Amino acid sequence: MEVRGPRVEGRGSCLPPLLSFLFLLSSLGAPSSCLSAPLLWAPEPDQLFRVPEGWRSEGRVAPSHPLGLTFALRQRNRDRLEALVAELSSPRSTHYGRFLSLAEVGALVAPSLETLDVVGAWLEEHGVSECQVVATMDFLQCQMPAGTAERLLPGARFHRFVNEEQRSVALSPTPYSLSKEMQEHVDFVGGLHRFPPEKRALVRSWAAKEPGPRSTFHLGVTPAVLRKRYNLTEADVGGSPNSSQACAQFLEQYFHPADLSEFMHLFGGGFPHLSSVDQVVGHQGGGKAGLEASLDVEYLMSAGANISTWVFSNAGRHEGQEPFLAWLLELSNRSSLPWVHSVSYGDDEDSLSAAYMQRVNVEFQKAAVRGVTILFASGDSGAGCRTVQRGKHVFRPSFPASSPYVTTVGGTSFQHPFLVSVEVSDYISGGGFSNVFPMPEYQTSAVKWFLSTAPKLPPSSYFNASGRAYPDLAALSDNYWVVSNRIPLPWVSGTSASTPVVAGILALINDRRLQRGLPPLGFLNPALYRLQDQGHGAALFDVTSGCHLSCLDAIVEGQGFCAAPSWDPVTGWGTPNFPELLRALMD
Repeated sequence: MEVRGPRVEGRGSCLPPLLSFLFLLSSLGAPSSCLSAPLLWAPEPDQLFRVPEGWRSEGRVAPSHPLGLTFALRQRNRDRLEALVAELSSPRSTHYGRFLSLAEVGALVAPSLETLDVVGAWLEEHGVSECQVVATMDFLQCQMPAGTAERLLPGARFHRFVNEEQRSVALSPTPYSLSKEMQEHVDFVGGLHRFPPEKRALVRSWAAKEPGPRSTFHLGVTPAVLRKRYNLTEADVGGSPNSSQACAQFLEQYFHPADLSEFMHLFGGGFPHLSSVDQVVGHQGGGKAGLEASLDVEYLMSAGANISTWVFSNAGRHEGQEPFLAWLLELSNRSSLPWVHSVSYGDDEDSLSAAYMQRVNVEFQKAAVRGVTILFASGDSGAGCRTVQRGKHVFRPSFPASSPYVTTVGGTSFQHPFLVSVEVSDYISGGGFSNVFPMPEYQTSAVKWFLSTAPKLPPSSYFNASGRAYPDLAALSDNYWVVSNRIPLPWVSGTSASTPVVAGILALINDRRLQRGLPPLGFLNPALYRLQDQGHGAALFDVTSGCHLSCLDAIVEGQGFCAAPSWDPVTGWGTPNFPELLRALMD
């Protein structure tokens, strides 16, 4: 839906005279110290600006340079939305599975007419007229010259940044402010500060060991190995025309259809499957395929075999565009979405503003009440590490892995690298405790049990024991075969491998539920954390050995948390045992 001249008819379109006068004085060079303080508001005062390794500044962009900015408008009924997530996602609720349509979500959260009016008049006053609003009315995407953006957002100064692969973005290394009247109407403005983090699949090799029995020996993880380990039979494939799954790619990570076809030819024997994606949302560029994109698509479609698959391709090349935010806007703009989404993306919590993370959390809630299951990779840095002062460190949680409204997937390895055997935690598997989000009720009991029974924990100063704990479950993340640019590649690893595998398995369970006339799983965690109490402990293979990495200091010596019986912050509840997990989630 396109909006020209974003003003609600019948309302005024001018800024208050005093504000207009002060902006005029400011533009003429009046001292900002005495004018701006009482009139301006900083939505993201805690947003750090950090130029990632490999990027460099090429200086200020011209005032005429076109930019795209996203305005997150203040939503209504957030408390009601949060309560609905619990009602619709908990199997104990009488409203379980009674999901909302996009129109119903929009009616719940759409900004007030006052917000639409005030923001529209403010933008129009500054000459901004090329805007699009999402279906739920709570995001505006606007195009404008850089000079206009800098007047609209005092303090912003847009520079061009280029990386080693000649990708470029226009961002502001200085913080922005909004006029004070916007404080009740705008959560934040996207497209100014956040570089899109690159998620790269790991490649690591293992020295060969003496093989065990020939029936379990393998030379790397393939769909056949995964199906054997997680007890999927030839018949465990999709059969419902209404089941669907998706993965999201960012920063020009593209898959090649020819690679997918070759992968299925090489590794897709023994079970019915599809060899092509049904829909690509966004730009599917040419050039070389990305290893990350190839991994995601190939293992989502081989685990969730024979299920309709979408790829959300968010290039992030448009100046000022944040590709992750663009993906969220797609979710708010489509009345029909795949039921399961796999996303191998993440950033450090401490690099993002609280306003940004809280609003992204609301977007996950909107997806949850629509019955959409969203899975995120837990990351490949273990517990992470951040220096807080000289010689002192803390663990570094990852977001969106730390969101209470997504299901986060950690990683495991085979105890014997070339045998289909018991799994142990992968030392890279991301996990820990959020410093931003409190521990949700659904996991309180499980996490407190871990904290009270673990034989050895890192010092309490390293983590926030009352924060949202992750991951929620795990799968193999080590030594995968991938076809990329028509070449079969071994030793590909990372939680970006385990996440699409779990997503595909959950898509198969959705498929069976839909065939029986049941609703899709939706937000999984409330059901997941009650499986053991409901006598379904066999639904997941408990991983009880291995630790992940953290700070290389004299206190923790590179070790974070360790796997333990039941839930732990390295592998969650463990890895899927498909027939038992299917039985448990069909109730």
